[in-house]
Amino acid sequence: MKGEFPGLADGWHYLDSAATAQKPQVVIDAVTRAMGGDYATVHRGVYARSANMTLAFEAARTKVAALIGAPAEELVFTRGATEAINLLAYSWPDKGRVLLSTLEHHSNIVPWQLAGWQVDVCPLTADGRIDLDAAEAMLTPDHKMVAFAHVSNVLGSMLDAERAVALAHRVGAKILLDGCQAVARLPVDVAALGCDFYAFSSHKLYGPTGIGALWGRAELLDRMAPWQGGGAMIERVTFAGSTFAPPPQRFEAGTPAIIEAIGFGAAADYVRAIGLQAIHDHEAALVAELRAALRARNDIILFGPEESAGIVSFAMDGVHPHDLGTILDEEGVAIRAGHHCAQPLMDHLGVPATARASFGLYSDSEDIAALLRGIERTRRIFG
Repeated sequence: MKGEFPGLADGWHYLDSAATAQKPQVVIDAVTRAMGGDYATVHRGVYARSANMTLAFEAARTKVAALIGAPAEELVFTRGATEAINLLAYSWPDKGRVLLSTLEHHSNIVPWQLAGWQVDVCPLTADGRIDLDAAEAMLTPDHKMVAFAHVSNVLGSMLDAERAVALAHRVGAKILLDGCQAVARLPVDVAALGCDFYAFSSHKLYGPTGIGALWGRAELLDRMAPWQGGGAMIERVTFAGSTFAPPPQRFEAGTPAIIEAIGFGAAADYVRAIGLQAIHDHEAALVAELRAALRARNDIILFGPEESAGIVSFAMDGVHPHDLGTILDEEGVAIRAGHHCAQPLMDHLGVPATARASFGLYSDSEDIAALLRGIERTRRIFG
């Protein structure tokens, strides 16, 4: 499997897939073709190559939508999950209270604040899951939106999404799931989940940076006003006023990320061919292996639930995570050290930062062994 990823060809032990995933050769090849011999702009060219590129661009939308069980006409391409959440926070017409959770990424906190929503915060269970019993008690008809991470980017804890959806809908709220960490690790079917919106990015799904998606139910997207104006999102423009295209084009102002979209579609094809359940099972086994090894040490604090989706966060007694990360890098091991864009969660855990090892479909036990050797070397250095 590692042989399909040029970025891992030198034996690098890459354990930072939750930040961004390495790219398989098939995605690199798709991007190269799109940027080279196939390249043209999309949607308005009358020449053959433009028409062909338009077909490829819209085929990518279909592939990405299929990954989450959605129709293509309900999938909006954005610059990433961050822009997807901003789009919803600003464009949803019925602003009011939004219920978030303690473990949310900053990109699922700050947009709601900036857009003028009143933020309420759901606490966590003792093992680091979103406490849906507390959410049930907190939700009222004043809540217009619930926005929860499907999988925590720090703890790997998985949301009981079906129950969260039911609780939101019981009080008349809509619900957004932040799927950045889920779509590369879990089978996702938005119809089965029953959610209203789903946001995710390409680069954590083995695709290019600079592109993501917001899925929303057609009737809900139709209620939303454009967030940005420009070309491609209009029906008719005069100086007296403008009318706008239907979704998803309404939310895709300007020349789109053509190359990135095609890479996004290739990445979606790649993981679907392997199977998301197979990927999840593989990463779950690695999580269990690593947690068992770390639990056997008396100088490690583990965070989050035992069963997590591909992510293990921990702290080493007497060693700052940044120092650990630096020493591990000398050993050819890459982890993430810091607050992981989740400062409220760090406050909840009572630490300034954690060390985070996160797996991808290319990860294996050799990566864990290298990480453990680096931890042991760190202990010898710090005593």
